Amino acid sequence: MTLHAPKTLRRSFAVVAAVVVAAVALSGCLYAAIPEDGSSGGGGATSVPQPSETPSDLDGFYAQELAWAECGTGFECATALAPLDYNDLSVGVMKLALVRHEASSGAPVGSLLTNPGGPGGSGVSFIQDSLDYAIGTELQNNFDVIGFDPRGVGDSSAVTCFDAADMDAYLYDIPVAPRGTPEWEDELQERNTRFAEACEANSNGILEYITTENSARDLDLLRAVLGDEELYYIGFSYGTFLGSVYAKLFPENVGRLVLDGALDPSVSSVMVGATQMVGFENSLRAYMADCLEGSGCPFTGTVDEGISDVQALLASVATNPLESSDGRMLGADSMLTGIILPLYSADNWSLLSDAFSAALAGDPDMMFFLADFYNGREGGQYTDNSSEAFRAYNCMDYPDDSTDADVAEADALMAADAPTFAPYWDGPDACAVWPYPPSGVREISTAEGAPPIVVVGTTGDPATPYAWSVALADQLASGVLVTNKGEGHTGYNKGNDCVDAAVDDYLISGVVPTDGACG
Repeated sequence: MTLHAPKTLRRSFAVVAAVVVAAVALSGCLYAAIPEDGSSGGGGATSVPQPSETPSDLDGFYAQELAWAECGTGFECATALAPLDYNDLSVGVMKLALVRHEASSGAPVGSLLTNPGGPGGSGVSFIQDSLDYAIGTELQNNFDVIGFDPRGVGDSSAVTCFDAADMDAYLYDIPVAPRGTPEWEDELQERNTRFAEACEANSNGILEYITTENSARDLDLLRAVLGDEELYYIGFSYGTFLGSVYAKLFPENVGRLVLDGALDPSVSSVMVGATQMVGFENSLRAYMADCLEGSGCPFTGTVDEGISDVQALLASVATNPLESSDGRMLGADSMLTGIILPLYSADNWSLLSDAFSAALAGDPDMMFFLADFYNGREGGQYTDNSSEAFRAYNCMDYPDDSTDADVAEADALMAADAPTFAPYWDGPDACAVWPYPPSGVREISTAEGAPPIVVVGTTGDPATPYAWSVALADQLASGVLVTNKGEGHTGYNKGNDCVDAAVDDYLISGVVPTDGACG
């Protein structure tokens, strides 16, 4: 398919996957009958579901009992069942994977459900592999901390597309045609078509139902089967969008929600991508200032001169790719992925310096290491399906409703405020060839009737700019803003005592922070 008109292009960088775990350091669909006996199967301890007012045809799902089994020191795992289609239960059933870390106090306030971001981030891995990074000690003491893989993700009924070799080609191969030409667009869209067809062929009929609205309905189901009358939840990055959709659908079931590193649900896809690139440009400049003040920086001179050197390096690999030790060629797109990953956290800026130093010397291996980490690639294999799930959710959640004026505004913003990323911004709309049209809407979220909801925003957040947290807190009828002053993605459990205390006191005791706290 040829897509030459600018208004038909949904940007290739739109909605950068913001999986919080990436900053720490460096299947198939279950088709089964609706539960009738209140049990999801298995052995071990069970969770007793909490009675809820639900449509009678969902009673079997809401009444199921989770069977927990040990799955590592200090953790238990279980599987819940959810309708594939909440509007037509005859379509089939999803499985939802969960992990639990029981409250250290032995007297939990309730279950604290979590989401690390993405879309496509595994909540099971987030909690099981990085509990202390994800959740502070006070919350661990007072809650059964729950990680879950949303539908389409990880160990839940998962979106499945390419094998490792095809995924390598899709993510890393450099197009033959020159960037920006009609032939280049056609080449990329052919790749997108093959990817979409593989996802449809290999995902056992679930693609149409991989939406944030359905995930929010799953979240309410999990709340009930975990035995909680109200939802206690902390969501990071994309997890804030999931939380805001939940609050819109189930305001009466909201208990205490923390939305950290917010997405503005009213922003169109084209402006989401442009705004994020401005955020990463700002973080790149912050990195450069820090680098130039330290020792061993691969750049010299002023911040502007250092940024100019980065731009020259990108332009160089765009025309003369660097060959890695495994034979892959590093072009500008893969280098940008490698640059973006460590910008999520200032703790990883030293890795970016190492990657720049090596690339300037003609060695792309470190830059590939960072890009691979971002894409979930290790040893030539993919350790998760985050890339597949990311595409599936975004193609269903974001309507392609950008006007020529929207595109012009995004272009102007990028040219003025994100000059490093702007040359690599355009690309054919991968969702134009997705097997199903989007069902989501972008609109202001008010969640009328919900109790106070806490929104945490970080002033130097590259992936979810602070302005989005301000906007979401303003949109929510009961929104309360907590500000983390600093660099990096998200604010809770990142070393700001004021933010941590505000979140802990709110979730544990219901103490609502003053609007604008910690700012």
